[in-house]
Amino acid sequence: MTAAAASVAKPVVSGTTPLPASSSSSAGATVAGNFQSFLTLLTTQLQNQNPLDPLDTNQFTQQLVQFASVEQQLKTNDQLTTLVSLQQTAQSTQALTFVGKTAVVDGSTAALTNGSASWELGVPTNANVTISIANSTGQTVFTGNYAVNAGNNQSFTWNGKGNDGTQWPDGKYRLTATATDTAGNSVAVSTQIQGAVDSVDLTKSPPLLSINGQNYTVNQIKSIAN
Repeated sequence: MTAAAASVAKPVVSGTTPLPASSSSSAGATVAGNFQSFLTLLTTQLQNQNPLDPLDTNQFTQQLVQFASVEQQLKTNDQLTTLVSLQQTAQSTQALTFVGKTAVVDGSTAALTNGSASWELGVPTNANVTISIANSTGQTVFTGNYAVNAGNNQSFTWNGKGNDGTQWPDGKYRLTATATDTAGNSVAVSTQIQGAVDSVDLTKSPPLLSINGQNYTVNQIKSIAN
């Protein structure tokens, strides 16, 4: 699929929603408070029981079981807090390894730099694909029709020239792709973009990777290359 202003070819490269704020501290404090209250009540009950009518053995056993259950819950909360901390550390370490590499993520807006912008298309079946590219103000600057074979990670490169030959300036451009198969039925086309990971924000959970001025989580990355 080639044109004076665009081309499609197989790429060289092939192949995490921020988590809610933790409430473990407040939950742990509540359980710890209940644990201390239970312990105080149990101790007071033992100290003030009638020697002639002591606490029923079965009832006392049940209270001890409750005591052990609350203690176990406290320990579980501490272990979960540790696991969450380890997971966050692992996410940060993984995110840092992507800095300086080229990543492919779901998206339709790519940067035109030095007269070149690239997208990757996924077409589930042989189809006729209509591509439209618009600038940051929504103005359509290029359109084209191409016969495309089925396949993923098909690179579409635009040289920044409009249909009238105008060379558009560097900036962000959005690609829209629609397609129909040989029977005229609509075919869904997925679009992805690629760019260098230039920074990582470790203050977010999960960490955010900056690609072409936009933020993505690690699990949004489809493929990576040096």
